[in-house]
Amino acid sequence: MAKYAESRYHKTSGGVVMDAEGRILLLQRDVERDGKTLREFRLPKGHIDPGETDEEAALREVGEESGYWDVEIVEDLGRARSEFDFYGGHQVRDEHYFLMRLTSPGRKGPQFDEGSEEALFEPVWFAAAEAEARATYASETDFVARARRVLEG
Repeated sequence: MAKYAESRYHKTSGGVVMDAEGRILLLQRDVERDGKTLREFRLPKGHIDPGETDEEAALREVGEESGYWDVEIVEDLGRARSEFDFYGGHQVRDEHYFLMRLTSPGRKGPQFDEGSEEALFEPVWFAAAEAEARATYASETDFVARARRVLEG
């Protein structure tokens, strides 16, 4: 049970992106959490804009956050709900991820506001098992595991 009177609900969509070598893309950044510097390894994802499908949002968010715009959806990895307390409120996030394939290795540059936490993202590629082990948040670890199961057939 949440300790806050109200919860904020978010719908997000993102991608587990693999390259030609079967490596998985994570976004690395150092952020302040509870007065400590924490190195996060995240999957690219974000809010679904009004009028966008989950697939459109996932493709946009991957490009915006990583700079890799040449990706295609290979498979739907499903949905999950995560709940957490953040900045004095209870957050409930419905996440939808897609397995994606990088179709061109070139980066065209991420798109975000200067000074935003997203500006700290640095794309890094890991073997699938290592990406699963490094993902900071349990929900994202689960989606990398789902992608590995698909890739391993």
